Amino acid sequence: MNTRRDFLSTLASAPALLAAPRRPNILFVISDDQSWLHTSAAGDRVVKTPAFDRVAQAGVLFSNAISNSPGCAPSRAAILTGRPHWQLEEAGTHASYFPTRFQVYPDLLRAAGYHVGLTGKGAGPCNFKDAGWKHNPAGPAWQRRRFDNVPQGISPEDYAANFDDFLKDRPTGQPFCFWFGSHEPHRAYLKGAGVKSGKRLADVTVPPFLPDCEEVRSDILDYYTEIEHFDRQLGQVLDRLAQAGELANTLVVVTADNGMSFPHSKANLYEYGIHLPLAVAWPARFQGPRRVEDLVSFLDFAPTFLEAAGVKVPAVMTGRSLLPVLDSNRSGRVDAQRIAAYSGRERHSHARRDNLGYPCRALRTPEYLYIRNFAPDRWPAGDPEGFHDIDDGPSKQYVLAQRQRPEVRRFFELACARRPGEELFDIRQDPGCVNNLAGSAARAAVKQSLAAEFDRTLTALKDPRLLGSGDIFESYPRHSPMRPELGGFAEQGQYNFAFRRNQE
Repeated sequence: MNTRRDFLSTLASAPALLAAPRRPNILFVISDDQSWLHTSAAGDRVVKTPAFDRVAQAGVLFSNAISNSPGCAPSRAAILTGRPHWQLEEAGTHASYFPTRFQVYPDLLRAAGYHVGLTGKGAGPCNFKDAGWKHNPAGPAWQRRRFDNVPQGISPEDYAANFDDFLKDRPTGQPFCFWFGSHEPHRAYLKGAGVKSGKRLADVTVPPFLPDCEEVRSDILDYYTEIEHFDRQLGQVLDRLAQAGELANTLVVVTADNGMSFPHSKANLYEYGIHLPLAVAWPARFQGPRRVEDLVSFLDFAPTFLEAAGVKVPAVMTGRSLLPVLDSNRSGRVDAQRIAAYSGRERHSHARRDNLGYPCRALRTPEYLYIRNFAPDRWPAGDPEGFHDIDDGPSKQYVLAQRQRPEVRRFFELACARRPGEELFDIRQDPGCVNNLAGSAARAAVKQSLAAEFDRTLTALKDPRLLGSGDIFESYPRHSPMRPELGGFAEQGQYNFAFRRNQE
């Protein structure tokens, strides 16, 4: 298959498109819990992602795409608003409200004449209904189509068929903005599915923060089968666009919300938690294949979509449009100013006494990852009763069950032990983030420089953790998935309104 030719096949029948391009369609595609290495375009020889590779071949594969948070809800809120999660109040933490006062790019595009919708997982998990939204902040849902039979752990939602319905409901000639939010490869997985599909345990590359054993290797293969399900659905969506004659003038962005749901990755500010896959194509405007090494923040998506559509970018959006990089037709380092990206987290799951989070922030540069942990006295993966900030699965179970064995103890401590106030990693030499250099005399100047830049930037961005009011995050309610009439959530604990008022 010639991916470039397939992507451009609609141009031959519409030569006027290049002469007078219409406003582009915008297709945002996001998987759920996938780290950057796990596509075949990135070099993984076991997982097969021909649809992701198809987008990368037709456009740009970004090597350094950094999420604003290693958890679903804050990451998605930052994408939708173009603002860091610490500016978004309840929406910046997990499973709380999404206040309506925060503008989201789908609403801005709808006001500009776009047909807007979503399938699968949008913003969240969040209680958007009680916050006042008529639908998910990512857009009205097209969710009717479902598979009759799917393997355990795979969502029955037929994303591609739902996208068909969305296209059929579009008014003639109207550009569209569609959010395709796969539920895969979020846990739980069908145990043994990877091996049953024909994948071999011996072919797995085990990250350095996980024990190299059969249980972990098989768990990674199961994760790969869910990535491949997502990729097949992406391929069908791209095919439908081509059949509709819309593929060439569609800005396609394919990424994930946070990293793989294994110990030391998801819900952590390490590379495997925040460094994610990203491929972008718009054949009517720029060419591929190219690989760009610039640091990209997920805050950049919303300004990119708005600029592409000719809509004014609100001043409160701190992200920067990617269009200059995409239009450059250059590979490697393109924009000399793209040398830093920030990430962070507050509460993830209900994992600590009093529903406390684990507040931390990270500065990622091309060479280093600097992390500041604001409550080093807390357990980073949740209290020891369950370490519930780590999604349950065979890898977690193995690490916890075998933690007393000397050869496993180190992996347990990397995932679960208390951490110092500062961490520093040379991500070129240590992408697994297992060797903390914060106490190294040889890196003292590096740490000092990064810490100073960290303080300046986050203070300017009004991060409550830098302004002395960070405990506001502890007051936000967490909702559990119990009541569909609340958007799928019911409140856990009490909302500290008095505390909130005192902080405003």
